[in-house]
Amino acid sequence: MIARTDDSRLASLKGRLVVSCQAYPGEPMRSPTIMAAVAQAVVEGGAQGIRAQGIEDLKAIRPLVDVCLIGLVKRGSDGVFITPTVADALDCVTAGADIVAVDGTRRDRPDGQPLAATIAAVHAADALVMADCGSLDDALYSISVGADCVGTTLAGYTGARPVSRGPDLELLAELVAHVSVPVIAEGRVRNPDDALACLNAGAYAVVVGTAITHPTRIARTFADQLAHGARRSDPEGSR
Repeated sequence: MIARTDDSRLASLKGRLVVSCQAYPGEPMRSPTIMAAVAQAVVEGGAQGIRAQGIEDLKAIRPLVDVCLIGLVKRGSDGVFITPTVADALDCVTAGADIVAVDGTRRDRPDGQPLAATIAAVHAADALVMADCGSLDDALYSISVGADCVGTTLAGYTGARPVSRGPDLELLAELVAHVSVPVIAEGRVRNPDDALACLNAGAYAVVVGTAITHPTRIARTFADQLAHGARRSDPEGSR
């Protein structure tokens, strides 16, 4: 299978920011309407792409933004849970995804189909595939079966590499040096300096999620810092 690396939808992301608009189950913002509003807001702020999960979220976001939409489905939290089946991938395309993000590892999938089957089905539906990888081996495997681009999304989460404090720049550089398709940096990009470091390491585009779209985590960072500072400055707190 041949990757479609010259596709205009993928080309629109080159050197640009992609924002992951996702909320965790049970959180106040876990609503397609809210995620669609977040997507609109970050596009107004300059995002050139949106990454979103869940069919209803994709359906809500698609009519409201005209940038590249990377779609996925999450099922569970162990093993292959990012767009784990061929049917899930096709549902993402039907919901409006330009690029479908899938697990790019060699692990068994719940429908028993190989990654190649998912990629072939997505290509037949005129969409592209982003393979979320945790190692160079994952990326090379995904590309061999037709992935159009690869991401560092799973770095530190498959057992192949330790979890890095920030973005896994070492893996990013390794992928850039050894693969023939665009490499998208994703995972633990916490500030603009991290994002720029990813571009400087050769990333085709950079995905930022929690640092932009997760107010609970952002607020906790501020609250914890203030609480820590207050304890240090309070003489009573040192006794």
